[in-house]
Amino acid sequence: MRIQITFSKTAAMRYTSHLDLQRAWERTLRRARLPLAYSQGFNPHPKINLGEALPLGFTSDAEIIEVWLEEEIALREIESALTPVLPPGIRVQDIQEADIHHPKIQTLIQSTIYSVNFSEAVPDLRARVSNLLGRSNIVRERRGREYDLRPLILDLRSEGERRLHMHLRTLPGATGRPDEVLLTLGIDPTSTHIHRSEVILKDE
Repeated sequence: MRIQITFSKTAAMRYTSHLDLQRAWERTLRRARLPLAYSQGFNPHPKINLGEALPLGFTSDAEIIEVWLEEEIALREIESALTPVLPPGIRVQDIQEADIHHPKIQTLIQSTIYSVNFSEAVPDLRARVSNLLGRSNIVRERRGREYDLRPLILDLRSEGERRLHMHLRTLPGATGRPDEVLLTLGIDPTSTHIHRSEVILKDE
């Protein structure tokens, strides 16, 4: 059985890394006494798979983890087993059964939506956004390699002087990052609160 859990990563876990989040889920699933399926080989480990990594400092209501179980269990029983053992900072939003033959979740993510709140007002925010969207390309560098950020921005709009809405594309080998957009706008990402509100998957 393969299940897909959508969960929130709240402020209590905003500085927990992707790897540590996976470990937290492994502990939680064991404490819930769910019949986890394990990989084969000399070092078996639970077959769980987190979706797109969320950078440190971000919060989210749209994180996804896939879990493989050895037995068929009613979804309501899974939720009841998980609820009392969830660590602070994780809140389950939804549990669905997934097709055992579908590709892993990372290959199905096509875009993500973020809201960004600023600690201080940016009076010319709308003008900065308009200027950015008017550019034909935005060359950035990540891990020593140049890439074009502009085609990764599907939607970007100001909501007053202290908030941004971003819809960013995920492509093989290229993912739109809110912090890169903010740097292009001349805004320090560490002065903001970035929240992932939705992950959009390809239709299967």
